[in-house]
Amino acid sequence: MRSLFITRFGGPGVLEVREVPTPSPKPGEVRVRVRAAGLNFSDVMARKGLYPDAPPPPCVMGYEAAGEIDALGEGVDGLEVGARVILLSRFGAQAEHVCVPAQQVLPMPEGASFEEAAAMPVVYLTAYHMLFRLAALRPKRKVLVHMAAGGVGVAAIQLCRTVADVEIFGTASASKHEFLRELGCDHPIDYRNLDYAAEVLRLTGGKGVDLVLDPLGGRDWKKGLRLLRPAGHLIAFGFANMSAGEKRSFLHMVRQALGVPLMTPLGLMDKNRTVSGVNVGHLWGEIEMLTEELEDLLALWRAGKIAPKVDAVVPFAEAARAHGRLEKRQNVGKVVLVP
Repeated sequence: MRSLFITRFGGPGVLEVREVPTPSPKPGEVRVRVRAAGLNFSDVMARKGLYPDAPPPPCVMGYEAAGEIDALGEGVDGLEVGARVILLSRFGAQAEHVCVPAQQVLPMPEGASFEEAAAMPVVYLTAYHMLFRLAALRPKRKVLVHMAAGGVGVAAIQLCRTVADVEIFGTASASKHEFLRELGCDHPIDYRNLDYAAEVLRLTGGKGVDLVLDPLGGRDWKKGLRLLRPAGHLIAFGFANMSAGEKRSFLHMVRQALGVPLMTPLGLMDKNRTVSGVNVGHLWGEIEMLTEELEDLLALWRAGKIAPKVDAVVPFAEAARAHGRLEKRQNVGKVVLVP
């Protein structure tokens, strides 16, 4: 089978499609013939050597895919060969076949494409986990979503719209604002030409917001804390600011690390603030939680309340182009890879 490898740390040119033996499912596993696999910013960070969870290169990334079950391991019940499924994988999904425990696959909604299904798990799980498990989003809250036109941003806006009267502020380049308004973002903010923090304060009469979803990190976490109303909540779910250029820069990394705000329980108590962190990749020991949340999301999709937005479908052989699209923040929605 063909798999997409990160051969070494570096620019998009280090990506390479290689032939490797097709795996066989172990007891309790299923093998899925992958029709589409999601691409996430964590894959870009892994390619640069900035994602500590990734296996050392050469390695195959990929937390999610959609396809058809083509083999069952011993002891697997309730699943059939040929079933169209969405899957979660602890890496390895950017390949023609992947084996995963049976509890990590769920049936695709009727009528959904493989590309749409592959665009669902990671970004929607991240957004759902932040909004409903951690923040317990309620009506009339004000939410700031960074990288609002990216995969998690789109998912977060759609999910916010399932709660009444939530007011959404989203940072994105001006070319994406029309899309964001159609999606339901009340206040798209051009972070490239405006101080987004000052704009949020202007739009809220100086009061700020109830919730900040921040994948940026560093000094943006400081800004986010200052934008919180009393009882406000900042959720950090990435450190995109650590990435600059096609390769990692240790000087840039140090500068970004120095920008991280210092927080103590006493300081948070004094300001009536809450800070949380989310890394779905560290929840593999809580697979029941993840599959429960994914089932909730699939129910919302079947009900027509949310729908994955696919930005681009790119063959494995052109994965460098897909990485570049994410790296330059050109995507509107999710970039998907196909074998």
